[in-house]
Amino acid sequence: MKKFLFIIALFSIISCKNQEGNIKGSVPEEVEVMNQASIHQFKVTDINGKEFDFASLKGKKVMIVNTASKCSLAPQYEQLETLYEEFKKDNFIILGFPANNFNEQEPGTNAEIAEFCTKNYGVTFPMMEKISVKGVDMHPLYQFLTQKAQNGLQENNVEWNFQKYLIDREGHLDRVVAPQTLPIDESIINWIKKA
Repeated sequence: MKKFLFIIALFSIISCKNQEGNIKGSVPEEVEVMNQASIHQFKVTDINGKEFDFASLKGKKVMIVNTASKCSLAPQYEQLETLYEEFKKDNFIILGFPANNFNEQEPGTNAEIAEFCTKNYGVTFPMMEKISVKGVDMHPLYQFLTQKAQNGLQENNVEWNFQKYLIDREGHLDRVVAPQTLPIDESIINWIKKA
């Protein structure tokens, strides 16, 4: 009888130790916790060759969009400017990144792109220098935007010109918007207005 009680007591101690280990152990595999990094770490060059520090965007909602002058979606420049003008007072900013990754629809120099944007669409939101948004020469900012390991939200690909990345006030990727979705789409406006 003593032997039997000893075995039960030993079994209870081992069982409790295993449960304790599970409680103190790591997060279960089915619960994935990602720390979201911030875009505020980046510095880029604007279309005029000056440094643009993303740390200056703290507290602002940001739309990052890859652009192309010869794309059929280029008229979105006008709506982007309308959106920027309406909401810049509300700590919202748009950053345009010209890219020649899709059917060579942005072949111009930075100076030519700047002139095109100003002359044809009256663009006043900040435009950056031409970069690559996909492939082996993808800019580090776009590596961040497209790789879950860096942005903490989702893995995605830049599908075409005028894909939009919505960044919250803390600099975290919040949403990816398809190129064909217009900048003045209700879902985007509601996102900007949301506290």
